[in-house]
Amino acid sequence: MDLHLLIDNLTNPALLFFFLGLLAVQVKSDLCIPENSSKFISLYLLLSIGFKGGQELAHSEFNIEILWALLFGIFLALLVPVYTYFILRRKFTVENAGAIAAAYGSVSAVTFVTTISFLELEQIPFSGHMVAVMALMEAPSIMIGLSLMTLFKKNKKKDGVPMKKVLHHALTNGSVLIILGSLVIGLLASEAQAEGIKPFTTDIFKGFLAVFLLDMGITSGRKLSDFIKKGWFALIFAIIIPVINGSAVAVLSGLVTESAGNRLLFAILAASASYIAVPAAMKIAAPKANPGLYIPMALAITFPFNITLGMPLYLCIINLS
Repeated sequence: MDLHLLIDNLTNPALLFFFLGLLAVQVKSDLCIPENSSKFISLYLLLSIGFKGGQELAHSEFNIEILWALLFGIFLALLVPVYTYFILRRKFTVENAGAIAAAYGSVSAVTFVTTISFLELEQIPFSGHMVAVMALMEAPSIMIGLSLMTLFKKNKKKDGVPMKKVLHHALTNGSVLIILGSLVIGLLASEAQAEGIKPFTTDIFKGFLAVFLLDMGITSGRKLSDFIKKGWFALIFAIIIPVINGSAVAVLSGLVTESAGNRLLFAILAASASYIAVPAAMKIAAPKANPGLYIPMALAITFPFNITLGMPLYLCIINLS
């Protein structure tokens, strides 16, 4: 692994704010970000990245590479939940295995945004259509996870939530809707119109990302200790599976695109796990699934790993392949 990339990543101010949040929990500080402010910042980050992605798409000619990228993203969102489900069933119930599999098949928008910040820091170009790829990977994994629960649960009474309702929730989930809506708005806006709101969509982006990662550090720190008590299998899974997914896709994405930036984004999408869209969907569709398992796995283990060691590791694999 290139030590320069690792050091640049670990000394990134936004990432250091994440560690500050973890430290605040360990020293029992009363530091916290108000819930409403945290929600606003998360919506802002998704809005900003979606709008900028739409602008990039507006300046790009739709071609076969974009089509293959979209199909490859959907394929990953369908494949990962299936194979991880059968690994998880060795230790977990049908509901918990399905929920965790759905989380790891889906994506973390915040990890994606942090990776974009990393690419900009390293001055590595990437394409705007990758935002659309990310948005399209949310819903399929949720549907696969719930389908696996339905298929393998022993008690198949018709008391579950209709798939139509689950699908509707997956597609209208706030994080999915804001990223897709912003993408379309960015696509429709002219260059002059986009320039008018650039101070909001671009100039303050890294500052808000730093505050958001501070909040994520506080949240992760609070969940980490309780999660570790649940056993080693979940902890090992939350690190090994992202490494396998990210490393494999870092190589395989070369069949879809030659861009190192796009390949890294594909790798991080495959390696990340959802802790926003999936928990929201599972709360409605699979209330028996334990959020004390899949949320800490995604947020307290996989997320920090990907934004510290994962990004430089996957980029190193891409540069060597």
